[in-house]
Amino acid sequence: MIFSCKDIEKSYGTDIILNKISFKLEEKEHLAIVGANGAGKTTLLKIITGEEPADGGEIYLKKDISVGYLRQNINIDSKITIYEELMSVFDEVSAIEKELSKMEAQMREVSGERLKSLMKTYGELSHNFEESGGYSVKSRIRGVLKGLGFDESVYEMPVNLLSGGQQTRLNLAKLLLMSPDLLILDEPTNHLDIESVEWLEDFLKGYRGSIMVVSHDRFFLDKIAHNVLEIENHKGRVYSGNYTKYMEKKRLIYESDLKAYANQQAQIKHQEKVIETLKSFNREKSIKRAESREKALSKIERIEKPFAGPEKIRLAFKTDVESGNDVLSVLELAKSFDDTPLFKNISFEIKKGEKVALIGRNGIGKTTLFNILRGKILPNGGRFKLGVNVNMRTFSQTEAENLSNTTPFEEILNANPRFSDLQARNALAAFQFKGDDVFKKISALSGGEKGRLALAKLMVSGANFLLLDEPTNHLDIFSKEVLEEAILSYEGTVLFVSHDRYFINRTADRIIELTPEKADVYEGNYDYYLEKRKFFKKVIQTEEPKAVSRTKEDWLKQKEDTARRRKYENQVKKAEKLIEDTEARIAEIDKKMYSDEAAADSELLRKLYEEKEELEEKLMEYMEEWEKIMNNEF
Repeated sequence: MIFSCKDIEKSYGTDIILNKISFKLEEKEHLAIVGANGAGKTTLLKIITGEEPADGGEIYLKKDISVGYLRQNINIDSKITIYEELMSVFDEVSAIEKELSKMEAQMREVSGERLKSLMKTYGELSHNFEESGGYSVKSRIRGVLKGLGFDESVYEMPVNLLSGGQQTRLNLAKLLLMSPDLLILDEPTNHLDIESVEWLEDFLKGYRGSIMVVSHDRFFLDKIAHNVLEIENHKGRVYSGNYTKYMEKKRLIYESDLKAYANQQAQIKHQEKVIETLKSFNREKSIKRAESREKALSKIERIEKPFAGPEKIRLAFKTDVESGNDVLSVLELAKSFDDTPLFKNISFEIKKGEKVALIGRNGIGKTTLFNILRGKILPNGGRFKLGVNVNMRTFSQTEAENLSNTTPFEEILNANPRFSDLQARNALAAFQFKGDDVFKKISALSGGEKGRLALAKLMVSGANFLLLDEPTNHLDIFSKEVLEEAILSYEGTVLFVSHDRYFINRTADRIIELTPEKADVYEGNYDYYLEKRKFFKKVIQTEEPKAVSRTKEDWLKQKEDTARRRKYENQVKKAEKLIEDTEARIAEIDKKMYSDEAAADSELLRKLYEEKEELEEKLMEYMEEWEKIMNNEF
């Protein structure tokens, strides 16, 4: 164990933030910290790193452990370049390199014993330089910068000219190069495109130290987390496994806790009824028995009713007018800035009812394409056309920040004047504005709350085509789930830009990947996109049909190729059959776990859960085997 927290408490005035939070971290463990916005995740990190004091509790950190902390909203006021900032991580190595250069110059000018002495010292210093990774420093820096999305053209840019997001990425790069024993990351995937997040996942999976990470990126947490600490209702609970495992176990534990609570409540009511009956006899013996039972009942350790979390309200978001089948047609769009091309030959179509994700690396022009479709800027070439009866509305973070200073309730009624007060309240409740929150001034709302309100306005507007630019930014996991449900229940058509792969996977039925030369279309969700992308990278090159040879050698070669092809096809079919059968059985178990029979039989529920865990492990093995087969040429 390298770190532990015991009974950490924190309050601001009368508001309790953290109530007896306890957990520990082992060597090389990756711990994810999850919870709603405002749950206290960043506060906990600040207490751990000594930036804020705790009101109570103890923190233990193993002696001589180095700690690196990635904060949010970083502002580095430095005029040195990006490359120099990262080279500062290796000051000791650079000092050795300078000393070696100095000694090389000296050795050219001396001889005899002095040369022998210098050569000996030079050899020792060279060994230290090599052991410290001196020869790989430059390649490591370039690798991390490239992985986190920094183009080589900006390496000499002064740090103080970078945007806030770029400075956060630079600080993350610096921490990764420092390689501390304990890496503490607060929302590390913010400001990263999908390609950079995938690179970071691979880097962290092989990280030699321990990691503590706060993130709302569910795909990311599934990839790198070994365990999950959930902060909910001011309390903490640790679950083993990644994000998906945590969600499954949380549901099972909640159902078990709720059942135990209900059973105890039933027992208490039964005992209270017996006590009341005994007292009604009005006999000394009966009264003593009643008093004895009351005493026993008062000593029972009462089970607290388990917290179910915020209630999800599901609404069907309707459109005022049905659009034609052709919603948007884009043909050979091109855009340049100052004669520098951004993209060209962008063509695609969107049909009625589709939910389409637009993806691509940072700076590729996704927001620019949206602004062209919105009529904010003009393209340099090509055209686009909206279909019949298409009523388009848009969302961006800028629009969320520029809401008028009314109240959420007034904003919803302004967005749809036909709404009754009850309809407005229901729509707000679906986006987690309840009670007096609907009458708060918008200026008092957080960035995430403003984003949710802007999205709620959009969903009730009656529009039949929505353009959403990074709608999940600043949203916690629960709010993302609310938005996912809203989009899935929406009658109209949606085109959205997002780096949230989990969100894309749940909501998109088609993916368009923007590149400088064209738009690639994938007819499926994010899992399908990944599968196809991997397949295309390893695509099996079939030889051009050859003229039939009369020689025995060519005939045997052709026969061998045919046999190998058939063997490959059979292996693929067998692997896919195993995957399909296993997924079907898991779905069947899921259905049984929600049945009345399982709810009444804890032993059956346990067996089903264990079988599901075993099958999921097998499914991963089958998927890995399938990937191996697909990556081999026949």
